[in-house]
Amino acid sequence: MQPTWSRSRAYLLSLAAAALIVAVAHPVRSTAQAPENVCDIRTTERVVVVGDIHGAYDQFVAILQAAGILKGDRWAGGRSILIQTGDVLDRGAQSRRAVDLLRRLERDAARAGGRVYALLGNHEFMRLVGDWRYVSPGEFKAFQNGDSEDLRARVHMAAAAQAEKRATTEGRRFDAAEYRQQFMKEIPLGYLEMRSAFDAMGEYGRWVRERPTIVRVNGVLFIHGGVSEKNAALGCEGLNAAVRRDLTSLPVPAEQIAALLPATEDGPLWYRGMARDSDDAAVPSLDATGVDRILKAMNARAIVLGHTPVLKGGITPRFGGRVILIDTGMLNGEFFPGGVASALEIQGTTFTAIYERGREPVPLPALQTQ
Repeated sequence: MQPTWSRSRAYLLSLAAAALIVAVAHPVRSTAQAPENVCDIRTTERVVVVGDIHGAYDQFVAILQAAGILKGDRWAGGRSILIQTGDVLDRGAQSRRAVDLLRRLERDAARAGGRVYALLGNHEFMRLVGDWRYVSPGEFKAFQNGDSEDLRARVHMAAAAQAEKRATTEGRRFDAAEYRQQFMKEIPLGYLEMRSAFDAMGEYGRWVRERPTIVRVNGVLFIHGGVSEKNAALGCEGLNAAVRRDLTSLPVPAEQIAALLPATEDGPLWYRGMARDSDDAAVPSLDATGVDRILKAMNARAIVLGHTPVLKGGITPRFGGRVILIDTGMLNGEFFPGGVASALEIQGTTFTAIYERGREPVPLPALQTQ
């Protein structure tokens, strides 16, 4: 999937509706972790990394339990570091529960001396800019409450009045019944609440905007999509700062989205060049020399990526272990047939793939000889 920033009718309707939402309150507390230099984390503790979740809450919990990070649904990782490389949202029905779990684990891990880093993925960015093509019905339902029917009715009434006034001004016929039918189709129950929750002042919107794009732990980079040669010159700190500036600028007009770094095909949320072979003409790939140049520019010895699913063979090292692909299609089903939940455990120079079926060593000759 390549980034596309055209606006659907649903989004245009939501723009009118969003201006009229006055009954949805925004919580005032944030779950942000204390500021630190996420580009220079040093630890002797184990690091556990999980790729794309896409609303697969049950599978996410199961793999964290298999990795010893959770006992039940509570933090059991002690001083471990948990990294989640983005794309918690979209496709699956239980993305809200997965986000809520990560937010709670941020707090619980800190109390136990551990740390949780939930990174920004392209689907989190899509949610912020109104590209909701992959939002599932279950995700809307998760935001429904006892007032949803009344809120939608009031917003429809106000939006319809605006639309009728505009049609009259432009000399067009306004069909109230047709408008209502389309509105109810495009704005399901829970839509307005979810939109409010993910705006700049919303509980989830603030949390997403606080996510780092990239972290570096003991010289290993963790990022959602990848680092292109073009962007490697920015370094870890520069990439985080550039994406943060763009997130702070939101919302922007639709025609300006494509120019933002988080929206570009070679940007850190979308880039697939490290994961694709050279015979994929649509996505120019790298050779080992190119990977080495990027790692040198990023002051890193390896990079761990989500974003590009690996549905056969599980967690996959490339370039002798300099690149490690960890998106194994956790959601499974119609989107990722044959996908499984997985986690990558790093302890010193030992890298281990963890699945619900058991643990498997990950051969990384390029790293284990350094």
